Amino acid sequence: MNMEKCTGSHNPKWFGLALQALVILSRDNVQTCPSAELALQLQSEPTLLRRILAILARGGILETREGRDGGYRLRKDPHTVSLADVFNALQVADPLCNGMKETTGTHPFGVEMNTIFSEISTEMDKSLQALLGRYTLGELADRTINCESKHEKAGG
Repeated sequence: MNMEKCTGSHNPKWFGLALQALVILSRDNVQTCPSAELALQLQSEPTLLRRILAILARGGILETREGRDGGYRLRKDPHTVSLADVFNALQVADPLCNGMKETTGTHPFGVEMNTIFSEISTEMDKSLQALLGRYTLGELADRTINCESKHEKAGG
């Protein structure tokens, strides 16, 4: 497993908030959207969301625009941005990896277990990357649009 992820400081919840914000930006041909509006839609703290969006901008997923019509917008077609791209940009800390490694000591058995845990973590990371690589922001946005259509038909 990438040790940066294993020792990263970003909360795993950031990934969920990032995906939701990116899905909103993926829908309805949104040109730009201010962070305050995204935070309102997600019922999230605006400052936290701005921190997350800034990381995604540095990672090349978003671009920012200043001024009256400013805000955030996707840099690429949402059908070309995988969930793995978002996950990697955030470098979310892996609590399982951290927890496993924290239990090993510097004694011979602990060192051997740390090596084994590293191997397992590497395999887990590859599986996670493969899974997240199969989905795109565009697919998530399409699914939420379909979900809203079903609710409108049921209620209307």
